[in-house]
Amino acid sequence: MKHTTSRGVCIAVICLVTRGVSAQNTAPADDDWRTLDPANTLYMDLDAGRVIIELAPQLAPKHVANIKMLVHDQYFDAQRINRLQDNFVVQWGDDSVARPLGKAKKTLPGEFTRSAVGLPFDALPDPDTYAPHVGFSNGFPAARESEKGAAWGVHCYGTVGVGRDNDADSGGGTELYVVIGQAPRQLDRNITVVGRVVRGMPLLASLPRGTGDGGFYKERSEHTIIRSMRLAADLPEGEREPLEALRTDSKRFADQTESRRNRHDDWYKVQAGHIDVCNVPLPVRKKK
Repeated sequence: MKHTTSRGVCIAVICLVTRGVSAQNTAPADDDWRTLDPANTLYMDLDAGRVIIELAPQLAPKHVANIKMLVHDQYFDAQRINRLQDNFVVQWGDDSVARPLGKAKKTLPGEFTRSAVGLPFDALPDPDTYAPHVGFSNGFPAARESEKGAAWGVHCYGTVGVGRDNDADSGGGTELYVVIGQAPRQLDRNITVVGRVVRGMPLLASLPRGTGDGGFYKERSEHTIIRSMRLAADLPEGEREPLEALRTDSKRFADQTESRRNRHDDWYKVQAGHIDVCNVPLPVRKKK
């Protein structure tokens, strides 16, 4: 965020509301994993390594399309990570030097929410402080008012969003941030969520903290340079990272979530019987 102005799968007591999947019709083990779509996967290369971002066009289609255009035109190449606020966000882009936008737009109307109608939603059974329902939409943490109400992306560790000024329509994707601390859920429905980091979070979370207001770096020499940002689909197949994510509408995911809600390890003496949406692991692995 810019800071210039100030139904059906039930395991034990967990029920994931899915897209018509029944408990008797669970997918084979290999189908529990989905391959990341190269058309919605970004590679952000730093000197220290690669950060991989999965985009969520189902949550913010116009912003995702705009970011793709910026990436196609190499807008982020040689841009700088200019902010790291401890326990909050890492932020980059929108350099002080004006850059051509190509066909992309500088600003767009905010996509803070969308209709829940037609949106895949795998719901958690536990109450949430910030929303009537929380869960996952195609692997992304999400929330909604009801099945026919508003839905939105949730700010968990690794969530990627679009920076803006005070005006709700002042962001467009030229400035992006990723959550590196405890989930700042107060940002939900106040900013456009466009994806999540699926690999490389340590490269961002371990960067030096900014010492200026809001975690901004005081000197340009403190900035981390982004060597390049590319869409996986724009690279030859042999240069892509073959990753896959555990499907959040699978029985395996439901079993894993329930095991986290009620830990049976010898170390645990009290079972929580509850899990927060931002504490549910979202496994990603190299494709087998």
